[in-house]
Amino acid sequence: MGTIISLTTDFGWRDAYLAAIKGTILGINPEVTLVDICHTIEAQNILETAFVLKTACDYFPPDTIHLVVVDPGVGTERRAIILRTPTACFVAPDNGVLSYVIPNHLCRPPLDNTAKQVALEAGFKAVNITNPQFWQTPPSTTFHGRDIFAPVAAHLSLGIPLTEFGEEISSVTLLPLPQPYREADGTLAGQVLYIDSFGNLITSIKSGDLPGSGALIKVVIGNHVIQGLNRTYATGEGLIALIGSSGYLEIALPGGSAGKFTGSIAGSRVKVRW
Repeated sequence: MGTIISLTTDFGWRDAYLAAIKGTILGINPEVTLVDICHTIEAQNILETAFVLKTACDYFPPDTIHLVVVDPGVGTERRAIILRTPTACFVAPDNGVLSYVIPNHLCRPPLDNTAKQVALEAGFKAVNITNPQFWQTPPSTTFHGRDIFAPVAAHLSLGIPLTEFGEEISSVTLLPLPQPYREADGTLAGQVLYIDSFGNLITSIKSGDLPGSGALIKVVIGNHVIQGLNRTYATGEGLIALIGSSGYLEIALPGGSAGKFTGSIAGSRVKVRW
């Protein structure tokens, strides 16, 4: 069957871990199409994984299977799950990597800033992967990506019903997603979510959080102040701000790295005034 399985991991390209996962899948379904989303996620960074996955998964055909293996809790009691949404299936540890996949109104950050079990709404279905019939046995306690997640994704691509993999569950683990907010003086405050390979700073502020085109916008990060918004990466001198392809406010440096220039990291504060 010609199903697509996408792959998102923190394995990098130096070791054989990714090849072992791909080999396991192809050994079960040699007709599947494998598509790499990202394998250079910062090691064990669950929130970065969730964001990167979301920026790509919306552009895949319906019924794509997205395999996600960023799993600092491998070998512990954390659940391994399959989540079916109205458009796709996700095979992943239940540790928050799917936080952006659930509709926004279901993942408002809890006050104590910790991961929470959130009930699924209509149109979403999930199972806890507990049936060893679809695993490589015995599974390694340190490599569930190869021995549990990969074979489950492969069997899923062959049309095995969701409920064959384990018992249905009614909630999944979500992380508190960074949301912009207004300070007392009206300033819109957000943070850097992700720094891409070009050094562009992708923030938590979306285009819809900003005023209309007639407003004079000032973007502040650290000691740097940026006047107005650009339309492209190619125009302007010094740091620029613009709305990127994912719909979020970005800070860039034409011909350079805004991340290195500003010394920013994920979580750095960004403010917008108008």
